[in-house]
Amino acid sequence: MDFFERSSQPLLPRSAFILRLMLSTGAGVLLVLVSLVGGMIGFRFFEGSEWDDAFLNASMLLSGMGPLGTPTTYGGKMFAGWYALYSGFAVLVIAAIAFGPVVHRLLHKLHLDEQDLVEPENK
Repeated sequence: MDFFERSSQPLLPRSAFILRLMLSTGAGVLLVLVSLVGGMIGFRFFEGSEWDDAFLNASMLLSGMGPLGTPTTYGGKMFAGWYALYSGFAVLVIAAIAFGPVVHRLLHKLHLDEQDLVEPENK
């Protein structure tokens, strides 16, 4: 089963597109939450941070801003470095998942013939 329709298929009805967009956005939000919790656990375990500090450092790294403080332990430094590398990649993947349906619909619409532009529910 494919998540996206093929170029030979008609444009997806708006209601189905909105559902697809909600599903992909939900998957993106879930990945953000899993990444954030993983970062919090890592800062808590390797650096001994309190939960609020772990949240702050993990969210700052995940957003690309960088940690607020310099890790003091070897494990904390290694974790912060690897988590920063992971975060840079994760942001790209999450954005692709969340905005994929919009980009796909735009490209699909650009490649349809004029008679196919009328959505099936309006025919």
